[in-house]
Amino acid sequence: MRRDGQGTGPDTGVFWDNIHLGTTRHAAMGQRLSAIAGAIAALPRHRKRLSGFDVIVARNLDMLAIATAARAMMRPAPPLIYECLDIHGLMTNPGRKGRVARAFERRLLARTSALIVSSPAFVERYFAPLQGWSGPVALLENKLWLGPGPAFRPAPEAVKPRAQGDPLVLGWVGALRCARSLAILAETARRLGDGIEVRMHGIVHRHALPDFDATLAANPNLRYLGPYAYPDGLARIYADCDLVWSQDLWQWGTNSTWLLPNRIYEAGYYGCPSVAVAGTETGRRVGDGLGWTIPTPSVDELCALLTRLDAPDIAARRQMLLSRPDSRFRQTCAEIRAAVEQPLTRL
Repeated sequence: MRRDGQGTGPDTGVFWDNIHLGTTRHAAMGQRLSAIAGAIAALPRHRKRLSGFDVIVARNLDMLAIATAARAMMRPAPPLIYECLDIHGLMTNPGRKGRVARAFERRLLARTSALIVSSPAFVERYFAPLQGWSGPVALLENKLWLGPGPAFRPAPEAVKPRAQGDPLVLGWVGALRCARSLAILAETARRLGDGIEVRMHGIVHRHALPDFDATLAANPNLRYLGPYAYPDGLARIYADCDLVWSQDLWQWGTNSTWLLPNRIYEAGYYGCPSVAVAGTETGRRVGDGLGWTIPTPSVDELCALLTRLDAPDIAARRQMLLSRPDSRFRQTCAEIRAAVEQPLTRL
């Protein structure tokens, strides 16, 4: 499937022989369900291609539904692995819609051989207690993917403290969709004035940030620098930032509290410290040397941290990050292969 607005065609950026399963839209659950049904209905036309597989990996719940239907057409039927990178807000909704969605997922999980998750909290806080999952699990963190070959990474000795008098540069990089983060960063920029510049890079999810342009206009030291090439644009972005805001607040108390976002691995690989909220899964990882945490997601706490840090502190943390092995932040082919193979050995 393709997400509407991403790419210029149904198979943009795909390097395999793809079967296009339809297009979905942001925040359109009814349309997504229709797209899933349409994709399942189209599977019999591709029956001849549904053979010769050792394993199926379904990445997200939509694909799990389609993969379950496809697997039923295969002889012999291979093991099915469910890869979950996020817990959608619907799945933790306490109301009727949430109960129906969880029941649907449980039915699919009963036909699933193993789980791949990007954060251990997804199993500890959701799959085990709410969905009763006790089967095999592999952790495949959402690290930076640069391909199997060598890739540029700055040397620790190349780090220099920012010049005295220059504003501290705080970045927000990736999918820009969290209204609470935008509000905190905008108010921090207003309070600290000439002492800070907040730079935002990525695709703005305007359905989630309807006031984005007005917020920019009201804060001259809050800058949006647009989308970037992935991964080629990352080195320059993180070199130009002193710190990055890495905490997702969009689904606070559930997914945002449990996830390990890709941006902490990107930032760490290129030597840029992160800021996160203590008590979250992101905060626990950031607190392990990747940057600094604040007690609560508030403007007061963020301003207190930023005014306390000086240029030598930040430069020392950058050097420490760059001295850590690439494997802490960069995905390897061996990790991907192990995530698929290891759960199957326990079946």
